[in-house]
Amino acid sequence: QEKKQVTLGKICKNTITLVFLTELDSGSRQAEKFYPRANNAPALILHGDIAVLNDSLKNADPCTAKGCKWPKTGKYVYVPYIISSAYSQAKRKIILKGMESFHLSTCIHFIPWTSYDHSYISFESKDGCWSFVGHQGKRQYISLQKKACLDHGTVQHELLHALGFHHEQCRSDRDKYVWINTKNIEPGQEGNFDKVPTNNLGTPYDFYSVMHYGKYDFSMNGQPTIVARADPNFDWGRAKHMSSNDIARINKLYECK
Repeated sequence: QEKKQVTLGKICKNTITLVFLTELDSGSRQAEKFYPRANNAPALILHGDIAVLNDSLKNADPCTAKGCKWPKTGKYVYVPYIISSAYSQAKRKIILKGMESFHLSTCIHFIPWTSYDHSYISFESKDGCWSFVGHQGKRQYISLQKKACLDHGTVQHELLHALGFHHEQCRSDRDKYVWINTKNIEPGQEGNFDKVPTNNLGTPYDFYSVMHYGKYDFSMNGQPTIVARADPNFDWGRAKHMSSNDIARINKLYECK
């Protein structure tokens, strides 16, 4: 095998699609937008970086059925993981640090895979940055392409997808907070802005979420694709790590004590 052991945490069962928040810095976190479809991905890629199993799910949120949450054991949600040996030690450390950040503030614990683990995350350097949403009940990939996706914010972002969270600007109540300027969106990329019937757990909309697209993402003309309703001139960058709101949502969804 060309993979080394890496850990994920187990998660509870009950599908809830959420959006995590993170403090945004106008930074260099690579957007999944550069890879709307992965050539060697085992699935269709929707919303820029969300993998689904087949075209029949094209118009549905892939995480709205029972079983999306990883199972919880006692106080913790243990998620087994494997990291491909294709990554250098330096890049491997970035992935490990991303997982460790969940251990520090949530009950999610990523643990190295063993032969007893049927469900686990497999980190691979495929085409682009993408993940399935929620627990898949078997081996599930997170693609972190070596040349584009290995930074802390992107690792957290894709792990949040795997834990059951969707993009912030796609949440069910987003129209109260943002306006999607469809005339500026690249042709064929409109689906990346579709709303999803999310369970927002009573948490506020967060422009600083690590799950929020940038103001100009998928723009075909350099003009904004997402505009804040309260202040059209408000600008936000790219989150480099989870926000306090992101963390609160994880703890609420998984009932972390």
